[in-house]
Amino acid sequence: MIKRSGPWFSRNLNKEVGVARWGTSGQPVLLFPTCGGDAEECERFLMIKVLTPLIEAGRIRVYSCDSVSGPIWIDDAIKPAEKARWQSRFDAFLYRELVPLIRADAGDAKAEIITAGASIGAFNAVSTLCRHPDAFKLAIGMSGSYDLSGFMDGSYTYDFHVSSPQHFVPQLPPGEQLDLLRQRMVILAVGEGRYERPQNSWKLGQALGGKGVPNRVDFWGPEHDHDWMTWREQLPQYLDHHCP
Repeated sequence: MIKRSGPWFSRNLNKEVGVARWGTSGQPVLLFPTCGGDAEECERFLMIKVLTPLIEAGRIRVYSCDSVSGPIWIDDAIKPAEKARWQSRFDAFLYRELVPLIRADAGDAKAEIITAGASIGAFNAVSTLCRHPDAFKLAIGMSGSYDLSGFMDGSYTYDFHVSSPQHFVPQLPPGEQLDLLRQRMVILAVGEGRYERPQNSWKLGQALGGKGVPNRVDFWGPEHDHDWMTWREQLPQYLDHHCP
């Protein structure tokens, strides 16, 4: 398997961000790390190992980047409004810099990308698709933490609103974004074991469904915990189904 990794200086973040890619052909998949993870977290936790058959068959190529906004959300020294601003800056990096990079690497200026992630990575996967359905076609969220309002100390800013699909999708007006979003798909997979909160996925699914956004909430049962063992079982199955 061919891997490439290294720093990318982001003009939107004004800092270097680690970016990595595994594979050279197939459906582009942007895999977000967990809260404090970096671009190569998925490899250390053996996610790339379980995806290797799909990668080596040329069915997918996997991209990842540093979490960036994740550590900021849980830093009590940072004010809530600043946390939400960093989420917006991270989104700008993803859409204005990483998407063009992925498309150029794939040799397709209009390539539609699959997003995936676990925990806060699931939030980023779903948020990115909902904000930019012109560039992303499917989001696979696993054990997602979809409502970050608990980090906002009761404040509600514009940056928070446009970052949180649970809040902004129900208020989307008729138009191109909503029309495109209704042509996309969101999978919300969640276990029912230790540290899982199935109600988070169910609540987001209801918010998406209320605006006609196709989605499915998959409950994996009490033997599946909020843990990499669960996510390593889930993601290969979904990608095998959606990436011929």
